Amino acid sequence: MTAPPPPPGWYPDPAGSPATRWWDGQAWTGHLQQPAPPQRPRYQQPQHQQGRSILLEQPVLVVSQRTKLIELSNEYTVSDGNGQQIGAVVQVGQSTAKKALRFVSSIDQFLTHRLEVRDATGVVLVLVRPAKLVKSRVQVSRASGEPVGEIVQANAFGRIRFDLVVGGQLAGAIQAENWRAWDFAITDHTGTEVARITKTWEGLARTMFTTADNYAVQVHRRLEDPLASLVLASALTVDTALKQDDRGFG
Repeated sequence: MTAPPPPPGWYPDPAGSPATRWWDGQAWTGHLQQPAPPQRPRYQQPQHQQGRSILLEQPVLVVSQRTKLIELSNEYTVSDGNGQQIGAVVQVGQSTAKKALRFVSSIDQFLTHRLEVRDATGVVLVLVRPAKLVKSRVQVSRASGEPVGEIVQANAFGRIRFDLVVGGQLAGAIQAENWRAWDFAITDHTGTEVARITKTWEGLARTMFTTADNYAVQVHRRLEDPLASLVLASALTVDTALKQDDRGFG
């Protein structure tokens, strides 16, 4: 006994193409339906985890320097992609003598810098850039003093690169994309880009990005520590702890 034909519908194309073909109940037709292209997963902002700073959970951070008539210390506000302030970066431990030096000369860029990255709960990270001559090195630790890793300038000429180092092992890198522009790719240990620092984020008015003191950090996917903390440290200290020299980078 012959089985009845299948009901009309879309079925895998008997010709072997990736499309489906319409069966009208009696015969195959010429109507094909191409498969939908795969959807690129969008960044989903997770719920804030207990013990993990909200700064580490943001797909976009906007860093802006606080304007002061005489700039004797570095202070930055950190906002989310909607422009709401969620943190700050504050330079601490400056002596009166260091402030005086900063006022009368540019030697301050060669001295030790200590910064605290803070959210609403308190200090999230402490960053120390020891005194330098040519290359910068930033030591990143938690508020408790537990070391996270280091941001180490790898070269002094050409497009500047910083290595993200954890326990002596390479965990990622920051690569300037040209000599002077504020565009940096942040990669993990495989060379895959995980974040980007730019002055041209389209989510905010272009007038917000008129100087090197205002920029956006776009994190492509949620990162785990210690890379997450090193990316945050990199993003929040491009202007200060990775102090600029005459070429635009420090």
